[in-house]
Amino acid sequence: MKKVILSIDGMTCSACSNGLEKYLNKQDGIKTASVNLVMNNASIEYDSSKLSLEDLDKFVEKAGFKSLGIDTFEKEQRKNSNEKYRLIAQSVFSILILYVSMSHMVGLPVIPYLNMINYPLNYSVCLLILTTIVLILGYKILRNGVKNLIHKTPNMDTLVTIGVAASFLYSLFGTIMIIKGKTEYVENLYYESAAIVIFFIEIGKFIENKNKNKTKEALQELMTITPKDAIIIRDGKEIIVTIDEIQKGDIVVCKPGEKIAVDGVVTEGVTHIDESFITGESTPVKREKGSTVIAGSINYEGTIKYKAERIGKESTVSEIVRLVAEATNTKAPIAKIADTISSYFVPAIITISVIAFIIWLGITKDFSYSINIFISILVIACPCSLGLATPLAIVISSGLASRKGILIKSSEALENAHKVKTIVFDKTGTLTNGTLRISKIYNYSNESEEEILKQVASYVLSI
Repeated sequence: MKKVILSIDGMTCSACSNGLEKYLNKQDGIKTASVNLVMNNASIEYDSSKLSLEDLDKFVEKAGFKSLGIDTFEKEQRKNSNEKYRLIAQSVFSILILYVSMSHMVGLPVIPYLNMINYPLNYSVCLLILTTIVLILGYKILRNGVKNLIHKTPNMDTLVTIGVAASFLYSLFGTIMIIKGKTEYVENLYYESAAIVIFFIEIGKFIENKNKNKTKEALQELMTITPKDAIIIRDGKEIIVTIDEIQKGDIVVCKPGEKIAVDGVVTEGVTHIDESFITGESTPVKREKGSTVIAGSINYEGTIKYKAERIGKESTVSEIVRLVAEATNTKAPIAKIADTISSYFVPAIITISVIAFIIWLGITKDFSYSINIFISILVIACPCSLGLATPLAIVISSGLASRKGILIKSSEALENAHKVKTIVFDKTGTLTNGTLRISKIYNYSNESEEEILKQVASYVLSI
């Protein structure tokens, strides 16, 4: 069995992650699969004799998503995305739609030639054009809604897409009837509903994505512990290479003040190294020929040369990142309950909205009122908060704990931590703040403690 964590693109809500997780777990050769919506990845344990990474990528694609390969958890470079500008454009057009369609309701001046009573054709065509622009700007939601419906994994975007499509198409029918001369249909236009629903969902997704990105940074910052570049000796010369170019057996040079690039064994030199980020020990430890050094630790004084032994995914830091990532991908009991509810929520809402439409149509004989009920039920229902809250809390907790040097093996252990009454530490272990500090000052002089500290600091710096 082999385990990988794939980066996934295209997940927008908890129903997406649940649908992908169920689909992967059904495939022959996959033992277990756990999908994390916050981290946008999938932890998959599979039989490498039956499946390859290419097969896993195809499974993800068949489920309606895209695999971006193995998740490296490296800090993402902020893309010059047009999301912000797209949202601003949507805001402008949505405000125009609201003004054109509702200004007369709140006593605001009506735009000339767009009065729904005197110029119903102008009014309806204007709203049609503006709403079409807003829907084009919000195409991702509509695309995801249709895609997930086709793949039989309906999600929140599916609910919104059905509601918006019903509202827009009914309004489009009304516009056609107005063009034919039946101006009474001007009272049954719901273009503003379709546009504003898309607009509000886009605002929600924009805020949600910003919060998710901040959360992911807690884990991604672990990768910044190691330096990007290092000095190695090749053909008797010192050359600067990226950390990815270092190979096992290379002799790496680390000068005072620099970080150890990869795990290895000292071959030449003596120094003291700060390994507090791993061990918690605030006192720098002596490292000489034959001693091991850990990637990310800081060289305090002497220049040393060491032989690279554990590089890339084999390094201590990468192992820590992997453990934290796997912990965030495990399901806490409360998260499993939320996932179960979310998986039934969307189909239930679609069923309820259809039933409500039929009942109200039978009672009122008013198609316009009934379609309004249908759309309202679809767009108000939102299972995302239910499915996102728990994994978001788990990722934040695991990331913050890892910064403090605490590794959590599973989400279940994290959930059960609130029951802990007593913690017992092994006497041989070291509990520190990770940094040196003054415990107590014995002052036998006439100088102030502040002055003594200045003199001691000056002496230390002059050594």
